[in-house]
Amino acid sequence: MKVRSALVRNLGIATAVGALAWLASAQGGANSEAVAGEAPGYTVEDFDYPQADKILAEQGITLKRGDGHIVLADCASQTGLLEVWARSKDKICFRVTGDSGYLTMEIPSVYGVKGNDYATQVDMTVGAEEKSFDVAENAWTAVGESADEQGREFMLVEIRSAK
Repeated sequence: MKVRSALVRNLGIATAVGALAWLASAQGGANSEAVAGEAPGYTVEDFDYPQADKILAEQGITLKRGDGHIVLADCASQTGLLEVWARSKDKICFRVTGDSGYLTMEIPSVYGVKGNDYATQVDMTVGAEEKSFDVAENAWTAVGESADEQGREFMLVEIRSAK
């Protein structure tokens, strides 16, 4: 009798685990991609920025990919945010978490960045030219147009931060 009840209990547990695994893979989400193979399927993070289309439509900011440690933030939500200043959007703020992070984007006409407690570097482009700027911690750094002898308008394409 004990063997039979243990067998029934184990069969019930296995069925529940299988159903949960099926639900998880069936509802992978917008940022997951199913991977097929001979083994049972699983999901892989694609690092696309969540709700990027909605942010572009509502705020005019193109956020592409990142590791989740640099995220768009409401500038009034807290202190210690990374501030990006652009002619096209005024101030845009990002919260940095963890030991390091990166985020790719397209923000035109960026001319200044106020750093936070992280060592931060921003990559920018103007035409086919790429340029990187080290952002001072907790201070303003002239980047793009304000740091360019020709006054050209640069696009911010990546932020990288580390403690």
